[in-house]
Amino acid sequence: MLTYLILIALTGLVTGALARLALPGKDPMSIPQTMLLGIAGSLLAGLVVYAITGGRSSAGFVLSVAVTTGLVYLVRRRRGGSLSDPGLSGRHAVRR
Repeated sequence: MLTYLILIALTGLVTGALARLALPGKDPMSIPQTMLLGIAGSLLAGLVVYAITGGRSSAGFVLSVAVTTGLVYLVRRRRGGSLSDPGLSGRHAVRR
């Protein structure tokens, strides 16, 4: 069971890291946040494929990264950023 949880965490970290690399600009996210977004993206990709195929196939790695990239974009938008500008909040914000 512990090995399974470690593998899920590592897969989430790799998926989340690739999703963050897919979008231009820096993302002010921690490693645990990246890992959780990767796990959530993989889960959502699996649910979408399950709904479409009726459980006959599984979500691939590419689809998991694509869905996670969408989640990273949504997090960036929620923090006030755009596609190319992540937008910083708090003490790092620049007033214009």
